[in-house]
Amino acid sequence: MKRIGALLLASLIAASAAAQTVKIGVVNTFSGPNASFGELGDKAMKLYMKLHANELPAGVKLELVTRDDGGPNPDKAKQLAQELIVRDKVSLVTGAVFTPNALAIAPLATEAKIPFLVINAGTSVVTTRSPYIVRDSFTLWQSSYPLGQWAAKKYKRAYTLVSDYGPGHDAEAAFTEAFKAAGGQLVGSVRVPLQNPDFAPYMQRVKDAKPDALMVFIPAGKTATSVMKTFADLGLASAGVHLIGPGDITTDEELPNMGDVALGVMTVFHYSAAADRPANKRFVEAWKKEYGANSTPNFAAVAAWDGMAMIYTAIREQKGKLDPERTLDIFKHWKNPDSPRGPIAIDPETRDIVQNEYLREVRKVNGQLANVEIETVAQALKDPWKELKKGK
Repeated sequence: MKRIGALLLASLIAASAAAQTVKIGVVNTFSGPNASFGELGDKAMKLYMKLHANELPAGVKLELVTRDDGGPNPDKAKQLAQELIVRDKVSLVTGAVFTPNALAIAPLATEAKIPFLVINAGTSVVTTRSPYIVRDSFTLWQSSYPLGQWAAKKYKRAYTLVSDYGPGHDAEAAFTEAFKAAGGQLVGSVRVPLQNPDFAPYMQRVKDAKPDALMVFIPAGKTATSVMKTFADLGLASAGVHLIGPGDITTDEELPNMGDVALGVMTVFHYSAAADRPANKRFVEAWKKEYGANSTPNFAAVAAWDGMAMIYTAIREQKGKLDPERTLDIFKHWKNPDSPRGPIAIDPETRDIVQNEYLREVRKVNGQLANVEIETVAQALKDPWKELKKGK
């Protein structure tokens, strides 16, 4: 009996020693007007962990160490990331809704030589700020450049209205370059404050300019609804102005709050919850089963979902013992032909996402507003900003 007891104790000690917890630091936005980004990303991560728990190596556990940056606050984001790296000893950092926050974390990733997986911030320059940054979300150039090419086939005159920060500047530049190169005429442009803008005076200027189309980029969520309603209230649609933009302006979870004023709005984007791809149907079905029929995943959720797939791949290939350089190399060569958003991959040269872009129209489907994908306007698209810079 004593021998059996000793063997049992030894096996328990060995099992305990073999067990390993991989800590992932998450710096995301869970409070303030853009809290939905963090909330939906968190739900996606936890749903992935629940559905794929048996894919981790034996004895390996995954722990999310989550921190709230409160919105566009680079100093706080940097502080939180530093604490996660130094105090919590995380194996990698992920998150970053806003570009200023991602840029603040970038030098920490370089100094600590720790992978930083960006699952939102969409300014093209982000991945150039640290060799340890990999992005699986999108860039504004990816959606806005093909949007400009498409718009030039339909409209002669366009006006741009964007938020006055990195992603807005990228959306404006990408759309303008593509639209003008394809023969379109830009009749005006305006940048609005990122925080709490009053859109009415800007929309009146647009109406007075009488463009055929207004291209808008603002952060997804409540601000997009404000734009939509101001556009309707000032009668721009009845004046012949067509509202277009990257997908942020009609993000899936916010459509019910916009109402019928969103009907007919055309966007170019890499994801729609209404897409009929089998992988997306499975993703949305699992989401609604877990979080309720009235909850809808958006682009932030699908980026977090795919980000977890990347992290699980790194954990499996290293049997739970993550080496930063090896993890980075796995991320740089990661691909998934069956993501909810279609085939995706990481470009090893730029460490940025490669994905399809879809032309979408807001329509009613079974009585509910949805971004219906009409066609694929770009396949396996690398970040156009980086591609256009090559050789210059």
